[in-house]
Amino acid sequence: MTAATLMHADTTLERAWTVLEAVPDPEIPVVSIRELGILRDVRRGADDAVEVVITPTYSGCPAMSQIAEDIGQALDAAGIVPHRIVTVLAPAWSTDWMTGEARDKLRRYGIAPPAGNCGSADAPQEKTIRFVPRAAARDKPACPQCGSVHTELLAQFGSTACKALYRCIDCREPFDYFKPY
Repeated sequence: MTAATLMHADTTLERAWTVLEAVPDPEIPVVSIRELGILRDVRRGADDAVEVVITPTYSGCPAMSQIAEDIGQALDAAGIVPHRIVTVLAPAWSTDWMTGEARDKLRRYGIAPPAGNCGSADAPQEKTIRFVPRAAARDKPACPQCGSVHTELLAQFGSTACKALYRCIDCREPFDYFKPY
């Protein structure tokens, strides 16, 4: 590649990142796929096409086809062609990949963000997942309405499989909790 081609490639990738910054999650439209950590990379493929790498919040996430369609429409509208969406499952997505901005937006939207982290506080990386019972009192999410940690689990699955349904005992409001994993 010539220097001009490399410069154009970098500009195209930067434009693609900017365009994709505005693609919302179809289930939680107040946060973008980048803020949730679903958008993993934007790179050039061997054939020079723009590749958008995404990881689902869990392997059976029904929103992934809609996310891929939304990405394609956003890139097409911006004239960024050719492009393709690459879905990767490893390493598995983690709530640690959510930005602080996403957590704040979830709270303002009425969804309790995941409490704590799962061990990958920095950049996404591979890790061992261990399935162990959680200490109930320590892991109760704070109510996004009033901030109380006096909450109770109503159902392990909320409006989507990646969320649980809780209720605040103090203000009595039900809320979704984005489960940490």
